Order: sequence, then structure tokens, then C-alpha cells
Amino acid sequence: MRLKDKVAIVTGAAGGIGLACAQRLASEGAKVVLSDVAVEQGERAAESIQETGADALFIACDVGDKGQVDALIAGTVAAFGRLDCVVANAGIVHACDFLDLEEADFDRVLRVNLKGVFLTGQAAARQMVAQGGGGTIINMSSVNAVMAIPSITPYVVAKGGVNQLTKTMSISLADKGIRVNGIGPGSIMTDVLKKVANDKSAMDKIMMRTPLGRVGEPDEIAKVAVFLASDDSSYITGQTIYPDGGRMALNYTMPVPE
Repeated sequence: MRLKDKVAIVTGAAGGIGLACAQRLASEGAKVVLSDVAVEQGERAAESIQETGADALFIACDVGDKGQVDALIAGTVAAFGRLDCVVANAGIVHACDFLDLEEADFDRVLRVNLKGVFLTGQAAARQMVAQGGGGTIINMSSVNAVMAIPSITPYVVAKGGVNQLTKTMSISLADKGIRVNGIGPGSIMTDVLKKVANDKSAMDKIMMRTPLGRVGEPDEIAKVAVFLASDDSSYITGQTIYPDGGRMALNYTMPVPE
């Protein structure tokens, strides 16, 4: 097991990509702390991992609140003695026309998706430096960090910021033995996408820009997280990896098989 006896935190872990990351880290031997604002769902998620025989617990946390983030780190150390890896995955989306976008909604998305990644990474890094031995930080980005969908402006802006934050963190923490990388998923079958999975028109739009001809699964993102958390990626830092089915390589669109 590549992460035996390592301690990992995953934010936004009540479902979707976050839960898949927690499950996969646990399967590789890590002791995992799941965190989310969805308390009941998060607790059930932690219990499901415990049932596999792995060490897991849930700590509620709003990543946009520094006090709660600090408590998450402290709670993890109190339970498992140290911290070796963080997957900063918590995120939200607000969709509307650019001209109708309210300041409050712009601020709300950046508070979670960008400030939350900063607070989580900084608090985790401080703990890793204090205990010694380095660590890994993985920030969940998106293909929308470098492309753009105009109806989700705050999300796009935040993810672009996450990519730059990943770079600055990686440089700042390199001499501390802490590697910082990002993951930029394409279209993944999470709850958001499941809502339109039976809508042929909506799915055709996704398939037209996905060369592999299918959407990804959360576990396919989790496998990348394990790679970045483990010594398999020991000489990689400051990078964002894009498991996107080829989407970012495509300039035009592709025909959709009938």
C-alpha cells in the first residue's frame, strides 16, 4: 500500500470526487479525515470507509472560515498524531448570466473555492512544518481554470486562482519538503452531471468536446490524487494534471456517435 500509516484530510468529502478521493486514499493505507459542511452525509461517508476496516473520521468544516479550518487540522492531529496529505477539494458553483451576477454570489464562490483552498493549504503546511518530514498538498482545480464557461464566471475565476496558488505554494514550500500540485478534472459523473445524464442534448454537448467519448468517473480523479500523494510523484511539484478525456487538447468539436 502506497500510503500506509499516512494521515490525510479531504475537504468536500461527503460525496462525489471528494468521497472517491477519501475512499481511494484509505484503500492505499491512509488514515483519512473527511470534512464537509454536509454533516449527516459526511458522517455516513466516513462510516462507509470505516466498514472496510480503514481508519476514518468526519470533522465538519466550512473551509472559508479560518477558525474552522484550524480546528480541522487540530482535530486531525488529535485523532491521528500528525498530518501528511491534504486534498483541498471543497467547492461550489453559481450559474447565471454575467450581467446578472451579484457581488454576493461572486464573493461566496471565491470564499469557498479560492480562499478555502488557501486557508486549508496554509494551515496544513504549518502543521507539516511543525512536525517535520514534509508532506503533500493537492488542490482541486478544473479544466475551467484555463478555459471558460461564461455562465459560471465566479467558478472559472476561482479555479484560475487555484492554479496560480498551487504554483506559489509549491515554490514557497519546496524547501520544507512539501510538494503542492493540482488536479483539473474535465466532465466527471458527479451529482451535478447526473442531473442531466438522461438529457441527450446536454450530454451530446459534453461528448462533442470529449475525445475519449465518455465522461469520467470520480474514482479516476481519485487515482490521480493517490499518485500525487504518494512517492510515485516524488519529483513533481507546482503542476496541475488534467484528467479530462482529452478535452483541453481539442480545438474544435467531435461528432457524437448515434
